[in-house]
Amino acid sequence: MNKRNENLWLAAGVLGAFGAGLAAGKALTRSTPATKGALPRASVLDTLALALDVFAPNVAKGAIIRRPAAVALAERLELDRRAVRRMQKLRNKYGQGPLMLRLPIRKQAVLLAPEHVHRVLDESPDPFSAASSEKRAALSHFEPKGVLVSEGLVRAERRRFNEEALDHHRAVHRLADSFAAKVGQEAQRMLALARARGALDWDAYAQGWYRLVRRVVFGDTAGDDQELNDLTVHLRQAANWAVFHPQDREAQARFFTRIRMYLSEAEPGSLAGLMASIPKKPDTEPVQQVPQWLFAFDAAGMATFRALALLAASPEHLARAREDIADPGKQRPFLRATLLEAVRLWPTTPMVLRQTTRDTHWEHGSMPAETGVLVYAPFFHRDDERLPYADRFAPELWLREDGHGDWPLIPFSAGPVACPGRNLMLMLGSSMLAALLEAGAPALAPGRRLDPARLPGTLDPYTLRFRFS
Repeated sequence: MNKRNENLWLAAGVLGAFGAGLAAGKALTRSTPATKGALPRASVLDTLALALDVFAPNVAKGAIIRRPAAVALAERLELDRRAVRRMQKLRNKYGQGPLMLRLPIRKQAVLLAPEHVHRVLDESPDPFSAASSEKRAALSHFEPKGVLVSEGLVRAERRRFNEEALDHHRAVHRLADSFAAKVGQEAQRMLALARARGALDWDAYAQGWYRLVRRVVFGDTAGDDQELNDLTVHLRQAANWAVFHPQDREAQARFFTRIRMYLSEAEPGSLAGLMASIPKKPDTEPVQQVPQWLFAFDAAGMATFRALALLAASPEHLARAREDIADPGKQRPFLRATLLEAVRLWPTTPMVLRQTTRDTHWEHGSMPAETGVLVYAPFFHRDDERLPYADRFAPELWLREDGHGDWPLIPFSAGPVACPGRNLMLMLGSSMLAALLEAGAPALAPGRRLDPARLPGTLDPYTLRFRFS
């Protein structure tokens, strides 16, 4: 199936599903206000509008691996800004929520209030399980026993293993020196390729970034493993389709075989080498935890490239960022803040999904068990009706002692199910930024401009190009 037909099929599927919801709703076009004992319920038309403005563009862009053509279209049509506007309209119409959608089969809620976001994330994984039906369907293609789709004691064991391997509670990973050397080498490769091409584009950057990821996770011997890279891409592309694509058992078996081989070699200075020393139980399944790291590193690479664009657009912030280059402790607070801003402005996981394991009770009523709960991160990150910094580059949010207050800015989620690799991602991303900035001051290539005081709702990383003075 070619890319054009794939995108058309996806759009038809999304529209068809919600068209069925509209048909089932028939003439019910008025909203159901909050009453005693009942959560507000969206009208059929508002449910359909939410599907078209929020769900469909995000599904089309690719939840597991991005589709560049769809990302470019989203930027051109400002679809992410339109999605935030839709969420604002729903809040202004229905109040604090949670808002139940009018769907014929699935029970689905959307969060509209900051305090509800905090509650859901703080009370995960029970009663708000991260192993939602959608997530299970997607991740079954390449990590069916990963921590994100696990529950109970099995989940606790896999979470422990992830946290130990990724040094979840440390700002600087214990293997920082080994990783820093790899970052420096790959940055030089990127810059050499950029000089040959006249600019650092996504292709040159991505080659180096994915090579770095393989070296960090498995060791230097995996750096040039193109087969592993191709299998990762293939399985993630299938995962974009979730239940609508059959699982490729043969590719999955080859994928896990290669991961198992590198873990058995346990190369020193890599996560694989560290994993060999971490205690395991029969349910740990270390081989199936690794694919999520590869997935997350992909998003981290995208955020790092966007962060470089933010610095290129703001000479004042660039000057401050350069002060972090020689940080001997590798904390690099300003570069980390820049990365966090890149993910706030353009979340790499825009739809944070949970599913209730039992009935839950709210101010205006109860939510039944098995209800899907959506936290649409861009709404809370870019809500210009509530946030004065919504559309500007504001790294100071991540540097001040009081943080960002009680507002839910969740670039790496939050609570007990927060990304265990947050600090490692920030360390590697800030190290890569520092290494690139050593080459000179980055500038966006002609034809592209960013206003740090009015940033777009979508920033397509695949079309960014940099020159270094």
